[in-house]
Amino acid sequence: GENLVFGPRVKLGNPLPCFDRLPCLLLEGSLDWRNLAVASHFKLLTQSLGRSFNTVFFMTMHVRNVVILGSTGSVGRSTLEVISQSQGRLRAFGLTAHKRLGALEQQAAQAEPSWVVATDCGLAEDYAWSQLPPQTQLLTGSEGIETLVAHPEVDVVVAAIVGSAGLRGTWAALQAGKTVALANKEALVMAGPLVMQLAREQQATILPIDSEHSAVFQLLEKSGRKGLERIILTASGGAFRDYTTEQLQQVSVDDALTHPTWDMGPKITVDSATMMNKALEIIEARWLFDVPVEQIEVVIHRQSIVHSMVEFTDGSTMAQMSPPDMKLPIQYALSHPDRWPSSTEKMDFSHAFQLDFQPPDPERFPALELGREVARQGGTAGAVLNAANEAAVAEFLAERLEFNNIVPACRAVLEHHEFDASPTLEQLESIDAWARKEITRWNSV
Repeated sequence: GENLVFGPRVKLGNPLPCFDRLPCLLLEGSLDWRNLAVASHFKLLTQSLGRSFNTVFFMTMHVRNVVILGSTGSVGRSTLEVISQSQGRLRAFGLTAHKRLGALEQQAAQAEPSWVVATDCGLAEDYAWSQLPPQTQLLTGSEGIETLVAHPEVDVVVAAIVGSAGLRGTWAALQAGKTVALANKEALVMAGPLVMQLAREQQATILPIDSEHSAVFQLLEKSGRKGLERIILTASGGAFRDYTTEQLQQVSVDDALTHPTWDMGPKITVDSATMMNKALEIIEARWLFDVPVEQIEVVIHRQSIVHSMVEFTDGSTMAQMSPPDMKLPIQYALSHPDRWPSSTEKMDFSHAFQLDFQPPDPERFPALELGREVARQGGTAGAVLNAANEAAVAEFLAERLEFNNIVPACRAVLEHHEFDASPTLEQLESIDAWARKEITRWNSV
């Protein structure tokens, strides 16, 4: 024991169990597993205890059990990286996927979660699952997600399913009173008032993973909301930030999927190109931070280093900065309220660099005004816009709809829907289906 380096003195409690040929080990403090002085002693320790060192660590610190809804997507994969680099603080307790069952099984083989959920029951039934770890239990269907997120051992649910499909999982996690690390902005776009009310009633916590909303959350958490004048969301501007109106009429799917800064899935990358992602983020911020849309602005910041800003009534503006990497806001949502060491790139002030900001052009990016209108309306408007946009982007990716028609199609469907100021969750899901069909009908005319 004298060759081991100990961390902060945290009372462990009872001695570890004695073994026949070894003295009883009593650790009076939290073992700092990052600073083991002699590897051979560490190996002897783990072998003599007949267990992995992680088990020793688990006995000294509570490990946060994380469920990842949508683990095979870009945010899900980044979350697994954060967990693997957390040095035992986090554990992947449950993983879910819809159709990428091979990728899900590979993730399970590496992370060894207690549960996996395949939401497509037909595919799950036909899949062999030959590489699934023996201790990992398989659930199927949306009911499997509801069972998983409500499990008493779950600490944090990462809601990373793209689109409206993620709403039910987020809802179930909040219903169970869990902490939800929210990457699925569509849940608040579709049902912002209902989601926030449910979180309050169940004493659940919502921590944003979107880099912009994470930035605002961090800034308001430290400075408070008193004197808040406005929230300023930054936008990279997407693949077409320097295109003219004429050039936008000629863009292809491949052009739209080339993002200048972030590595994201195809739907979100197209949303960035239309700036519909920022329109949805305006709506999300309106409900998440409970501020009127008039206090939310957007500015193009091509370096993607300043992730958002908040301005106060005295003219002070505070910004959150870091090199663009989704793993940082993911880790903060999982470590909150603490901050842990991170492997992400840090700001380098030893070299000159510049930060550019410019207002977006409303003529080239009409989605922003559409987002503001929906944020003011509330009710069913958010669900209609979100569903229409998802369907329109799918049509564009299938090369059945021109890029410049994505936003006009969304506006047309929004203007022709039967508005309800106080819908139920079931009504929102119903109008979601209606809006998708309307996009197909609009595009066929």
